[in-house]
Amino acid sequence: MPINKYNHLLKSTLTFSLLVVSHALYAVDTQSDDTDALADDAVDTISVTASRIARGTKEVPAAINVVDAKRIDAEKMQNIKDAVRGTPGVLIDSNSGGYSSRLIIRGAGQKANYGVREIMVIRDGVPMTDPDSFSRFDFIDTQDIERIEITKGPGSLYGSGSSGGTIQIISKSVFDVDGNRVKVGIGEEGQENLHFRYSQELNDSNTVLVTGSHRAADNGWREWNEFDTQQLSLKHGLMLENGATLETELSYSQADLQLPASLTESEFEAYRSSGEQRNTSSQWQNSGRYSTIWFFNSRYEQEFGNLVFKPRVYFNNWDHYHPVTGAINDNPGTNVLGTDIEFAYKHNLLGVSTLVGGVTARLDKTDGAEKYRYADIVTTPYDPPGPAPVVDQIVRTLSDRKGSLLSTEDAANTLFGLFMQETVRPTDRLTIDAGFRFDRMNFDIEEIAYGEYSWSTKSYSTFAMPVTTKTDATFDLFSPKLGATYALSRTYSLYGMVAQSGQVPSESEIQSNPNLDAATATNMEVGLKARAKDWSLDLSVYRTTVSDEIVSVLQPSGQSEFQNAGETLKKGLELSGKVALGRYFWLGANYAYSDYRFEDFKELVRTGATLNAVDRSGNQTPFVPNHQFSLSLDYDHPSGFKARLQTDSWGSYYMDNANTEKYDGYDFLTSLMVGYETGPHAISINVDNLFDKRYATEVKKDTSGNKTYYAGAPRAAMLTYTYRF
Repeated sequence: MPINKYNHLLKSTLTFSLLVVSHALYAVDTQSDDTDALADDAVDTISVTASRIARGTKEVPAAINVVDAKRIDAEKMQNIKDAVRGTPGVLIDSNSGGYSSRLIIRGAGQKANYGVREIMVIRDGVPMTDPDSFSRFDFIDTQDIERIEITKGPGSLYGSGSSGGTIQIISKSVFDVDGNRVKVGIGEEGQENLHFRYSQELNDSNTVLVTGSHRAADNGWREWNEFDTQQLSLKHGLMLENGATLETELSYSQADLQLPASLTESEFEAYRSSGEQRNTSSQWQNSGRYSTIWFFNSRYEQEFGNLVFKPRVYFNNWDHYHPVTGAINDNPGTNVLGTDIEFAYKHNLLGVSTLVGGVTARLDKTDGAEKYRYADIVTTPYDPPGPAPVVDQIVRTLSDRKGSLLSTEDAANTLFGLFMQETVRPTDRLTIDAGFRFDRMNFDIEEIAYGEYSWSTKSYSTFAMPVTTKTDATFDLFSPKLGATYALSRTYSLYGMVAQSGQVPSESEIQSNPNLDAATATNMEVGLKARAKDWSLDLSVYRTTVSDEIVSVLQPSGQSEFQNAGETLKKGLELSGKVALGRYFWLGANYAYSDYRFEDFKELVRTGATLNAVDRSGNQTPFVPNHQFSLSLDYDHPSGFKARLQTDSWGSYYMDNANTEKYDGYDFLTSLMVGYETGPHAISINVDNLFDKRYATEVKKDTSGNKTYYAGAPRAAMLTYTYRF
């Protein structure tokens, strides 16, 4: 982005922010001390994620963003990123265009080659994140979401072993019998979106809800990029005579996703000229993830005077066929069994107080997972340096059909946790949170390998005898938190917090490097929050020190190796605000400044068989831009017309740990929704990438200088009709 253009955008955003702040200060100066009058102007959003109890976001000493039902309804919701993009401090995009997302919060998650790491993802209080921090979105029905709560940084009571933050996806309640609908959407690039929701009160105590969804896209602008998913859910709600509620859900998902190949620099430039991605030089043309998932959860809630008891249990069985770099993973089934027993106790301790506590336990058990060679490949003779024999180097895969067996694996990942937080209110204005989580995680893995893919020679080899490798690693994570919120008035408040969170290596990382330590993130943060009838403002400034951060090193062979950095310092500012413009318009702006640097890091760079430690101390961490902007304009008229325009900008970022080169990012990536609603009927059109920008969702550079690009999707429109009954 040119400097003058960048400065203009920065000045525009800061000017908007100053206008909102000035509005807030003027309102505070002119308000009376009559709290009843002030209450008419105080509007807040309820959140349950940071503290496990329902509280206004203004009262929580943490940076929280809530994506509400109105925003979600304005999006086509093919992917979770449709609703989350633009959130300050949150970087989200999709390299595939399907359900998968690359998600980073305050720098956490950037080491992940695929999926989401270091961020706790929860759905209705049930963790979607594995004990090793891997989160999957394949069995989340994006058409059945009521709101999304994002808590950034350490400190959430839900966040076991996640340093980046917590995302909770709250689905539509089984007791909401007025939300029945049928939704049909079709669009360019083969987009399809079918959804139905039907709920019925069987009697005064029982309610049932059935939902079903189908989403698909062929993404014909590039090869090997089809996406298709089917989801069906049955929910039951029971209200007992003693006031207790029992909610139960059983769901089934089938998700098929082809993962397109990466691009070289010249191929990316060709894509920018043509708008299409064809015949790339990547070895791995047929990656994908094809899953089926059964998911059951049941949660109970009952009050006993001042005590609220909330236990839940859940079971998840998933299998997948997952061709990736070098091998095809065939997992016949992982069983996940967990429970979360929680209570909230209201009492008096320095004023009105609430004690939240509980225990959690989880087991992820996999038996007989297998890895295979690719059966259909193109090879060429390769003579490695030294006395090694000539091998058949893989040039290209031709299909995702599996060949001979490479290895088998049995794994058991366990998690046991204890959490507790005391919230006290010594005065009407001051709220203090003090709490902690303690989690013990264990990886017990046994692998029997019959051969392997060699990253150095890019070929398969067969062992003379099977090689058995056992991994047994345990991590103890202690995550304390102390925070306080002071209400300057009914309109706005100040907060400060100190929190710590641990971060375990993933299963694959600990297998490749058994010497990895868990990372520890310590965060100090202050902020300002304002809530009023026609405007709102959130401002946070934070400083996070991460010791032993797990860093990805992309070697010349294309292999990602993982090591601990001594220390990383992350400093940032996040600003989010919106203001009403007349009766029908809302203007919103988000901005994040991120300065993340390695304070102590010696990168192990591989040259042949030699590893050399190269000092990267003082360098910025890759992929995270210093500046991130988002502007939005919403229109909602009583006649039924509505519209939403949003534009997002990512500043430049370094491609590698060595800071040798920057990618320019993108500016003003714009989406548009225009709709009309009358009675039970609603019709809308969503256009992504309105101006058809050619950009990259991610650019990486290995230690030898080779660059890898993933292209962003071109402009695509989708027309949706909804009938509510």
